Amino acid sequence: MTSVSRAGRPTTPDGVILLLGGRSEIGLDVARRLADGAVVVLAARRPDDLDAQVRVIRDAGATAVHTAGFDADDIASHTPFISSIVAEHGAIGVAIVAFGILGDQERAETDVAHALQIAHTDYMAQISVLTPLAQVMRAADAGSIVVFSSVAGIRVRQANYVYGSTKAGLDGFASGLADSLHHTGVQVLIARPGFVIGAMTKDLMDSGVKPAPLSSTPEQVAAAVVTALHRGRRTVWIPWAIRPAMFGMRLLPQAVWRRIPR
Repeated sequence: MTSVSRAGRPTTPDGVILLLGGRSEIGLDVARRLADGAVVVLAARRPDDLDAQVRVIRDAGATAVHTAGFDADDIASHTPFISSIVAEHGAIGVAIVAFGILGDQERAETDVAHALQIAHTDYMAQISVLTPLAQVMRAADAGSIVVFSSVAGIRVRQANYVYGSTKAGLDGFASGLADSLHHTGVQVLIARPGFVIGAMTKDLMDSGVKPAPLSSTPEQVAAAVVTALHRGRRTVWIPWAIRPAMFGMRLLPQAVWRRIPR
């Protein structure tokens, strides 16, 4: 069933729901909240090992749940992969781009290969898959793409500058992409969560790092993303209070900013 925004524009068009990053906590919960009556494709490495995720989506009311092999780092495979999804399942209604790595900031400061791996997965691979997604949706004049940016990219801090720099680049790319699609039937939603207490940050917290103020959970992020999709929004800050907080932080002098802890 197609949802309609306040402006009357469809925000979740008929078509398959594609989750790129089938094991992502946030991505899976977004797909779960959209799954009722839909066909869902969960794409990840080792697609045969997604039984638990498939059950979650099936229990949410999906009419069919498929899995597909997808390697985020194999950028040469992305364009044919998107084409194969359309050929096999039809038009993509919602694409949730939810893969990514946090990486190890301390290691990345001296290990060039690790720093480049973070940049490759969190920035280059995102561009590699967002471009063909936009292409097929532009041709169909319909569809929605969810891009996960982060407040870490709004003003990059020394505590996580490698990861933060990739989010800054991705946010800029997604903003430009949204502008390029403005007069089409395609929606690009840029999600900007703060610190998320979940699997991706578990190692950080186990090492003694405390959750930042205005933190959220994967479920809270997913709920905000789905609400923003239905309303036809271009951006969503999670929680909403982090937006004015970040505006204030952007005004801080650099001498103060560099002393802010994680």
